[in-house]
Amino acid sequence: MRRVPTPRRRKGFSLIRLLAGGICNTDLELQRGYYGFAGRPGHEFAGEVVESDTQSLVGKRVVGEINLQCNRCLWCRRGLGRHCPSRTVLGIVGHPGAFAEFLTLPDANLHTVPARVSTEHAVFTEPIAAACEILDQVRIPRNSPVAVLGDGKLGLLIAQVLIKITGAQVCLFGRHPEKLKIAAAAGATTAIATSKLPQAEFDFVVDATGSPEGLRAATSMTRPRGTVIMKSTVHGKVGIDMAPVIVNELTLVGSRCGRFEPALKLLQSGKLQLDAMLSDEFALADAPQAFARAAEKGVLKVLLRA
Repeated sequence: MRRVPTPRRRKGFSLIRLLAGGICNTDLELQRGYYGFAGRPGHEFAGEVVESDTQSLVGKRVVGEINLQCNRCLWCRRGLGRHCPSRTVLGIVGHPGAFAEFLTLPDANLHTVPARVSTEHAVFTEPIAAACEILDQVRIPRNSPVAVLGDGKLGLLIAQVLIKITGAQVCLFGRHPEKLKIAAAAGATTAIATSKLPQAEFDFVVDATGSPEGLRAATSMTRPRGTVIMKSTVHGKVGIDMAPVIVNELTLVGSRCGRFEPALKLLQSGKLQLDAMLSDEFALADAPQAFARAAEKGVLKVLLRA
């Protein structure tokens, strides 16, 4: 922890006071060297706007999209600013993260938190948006068999989102019975992940294990001409035998950030099991202890409070 000046707000940006931030698996991977990271982490947050050129934002609770685009390149003009080659990313690439008393983001990145959504639940907006992104990339017909690998924070959210939005028959594979109960309460079938996973049984498989082994398992579980959605961010290279991918004509889909609008709509509906995913809470000054807690086996969302 260190003391730093309150950040200066640039034109078109808001100064935001942190209310709560969430430690996710990407933050833990950044500690291990993912993306060659150096700086201040934190990209899941809810805050209060204290200064802004957009006066209607001042005093409002907000969440923020994490990609800061240039608004000039071809990708930005196509509405794909998340892939802007000049972008910076809150708490990940070139823009100081949310784990501080104050942060800045462009006004255009901010979304007002609905009154009925608690601050604790609002912190989940970014990962819920990442879960919803799957449905912007892949059409999953109703009642389709879908496997989700990984019972961590993102895996649990993905299972819930697919069930609530598509009515898919989701089976969540994980290693922690207590976590699997959360998915079961949301309507998923659950199974303990063992060395003998089902082979070629699912049209769609989502890898949210956060481990190098997850992608190998996902490809083996997918039916010919099925789709594997890759959600894991892992520090280091992932080795995989491409022969079954080619022979079975599988589609591999990389999936990252998503739109906040469907995520906030889901949050407002109250249909997601989120309270059970809150494991612990720490003061911002105790962030080192909070990161250690978040890295413990079986722990889900750990919050930081300013």
